[in-house]
Amino acid sequence: MVRKTLLVALAIGLTVSAAQAQSAKFEISATAGWTFSDGVSGASVTVPGEGTFNRVDPKDAFSWGLRGGYLLTENHEIGFLFNLQATELEVSGSETVSLGDQNVYSYHGYYAYTFGDIDRQLRPYLLVGLGATQFGAVEVPDREDIAGGTRFSGTFGLGIKVFPFASPKFGFRAEARYTPTYIKSDPGGWWCGYWGCYATENPQYANQFELNGGFVLRF
Repeated sequence: MVRKTLLVALAIGLTVSAAQAQSAKFEISATAGWTFSDGVSGASVTVPGEGTFNRVDPKDAFSWGLRGGYLLTENHEIGFLFNLQATELEVSGSETVSLGDQNVYSYHGYYAYTFGDIDRQLRPYLLVGLGATQFGAVEVPDREDIAGGTRFSGTFGLGIKVFPFASPKFGFRAEARYTPTYIKSDPGGWWCGYWGCYATENPQYANQFELNGGFVLRF
């Protein structure tokens, strides 16, 4: 009798836990990590007394972000994420020089597919998003400031959510995410075919690769 009562109590507990997980419709997260960044190259410019430079890059730096998602089903999620990298803008060539501090912001709407049932403790996911990356203005000491700008960008992520506790409402996430931002195109030569010859271009992207971790709150 006691054994049967314990089994019934366990079954009820599992049913309630699953019902709570399935009734959840929203997830919010805060993350922190490290972003590896690169910029673009161009024509060489010589600055007397400084050197010759042909690249401009944001420096690798700490980053953090916030996101909120709506659960369409147990596996399908749509949402919006914000990210900020507090970095420095560098020029390089014959040597590397920091021009000043720069903030790089990203804003993306996203779709994520999370594998497995919603009450599993480990759930890997894939994420794809579209939006914009904003490069903040740079104050250059003793020189003219560099204006910022905003460009269209995409983002692609692979991660895992972990719910280690009895409640399916709180957990953690770890993620690797890649964000390419189109900056410009350089002349690439000519392509010739049946209909004639056309000028081609080589696009250049500023790339951000972020490794991050944080918490997940589901409600």
